[in-house]
Amino acid sequence: MTIQEIEQRLIDGNEKFVANKLEGKLQDSNRRESLTKGQEPYAIILSCADSRVVPELAFDAGLGEIFVIRVAGNVANTSSIASIEYAVAHLGSKIIVVLGHQSCGAVTAAVQGGDNGYHLNHLLSHITPAIAASPSGAEINDIVKKNAELTASELINRSSIIQKAVDSGEVKIAPAYYNLDTGKVDFL
Repeated sequence: MTIQEIEQRLIDGNEKFVANKLEGKLQDSNRRESLTKGQEPYAIILSCADSRVVPELAFDAGLGEIFVIRVAGNVANTSSIASIEYAVAHLGSKIIVVLGHQSCGAVTAAVQGGDNGYHLNHLLSHITPAIAASPSGAEINDIVKKNAELTASELINRSSIIQKAVDSGEVKIAPAYYNLDTGKVDFL
């Protein structure tokens, strides 16, 4: 599939999810068996770890179709970047979607500040650029969107593998926002 066809596949899959018309294809024993020989996911989704956001369902994707990396706040940390690099360099994925979502707890925690312990403070530090780039008093959901946009840029800035694939036109990065109340994904 071309990048445009993949984008349309994601949009169409999300429309099915929103309309409660999931097809649930490629989820049976035949599909599992076929994937023992390898995988070729067409898209990479860097999503928040929030249990209310399930990219496979939100895009009506079957087994082996999307390569999902989940981390609170959908941040570009060393591990998430390395996972994306693997999918770009070895699996042939053509789109990277950075998927923020409505009412993100990690973004809320970053905005509230305070001492959340070493590990969580470190994770939340990846979100502070989005807070700084947002107007004073910005709504959490606006900061979530800014975080998705900045994370998309960070993937290019921090990875020569991803940068080369984007510069050559082999890969596209698309920041997006998942609406918890409707299930709709808005590409930013």
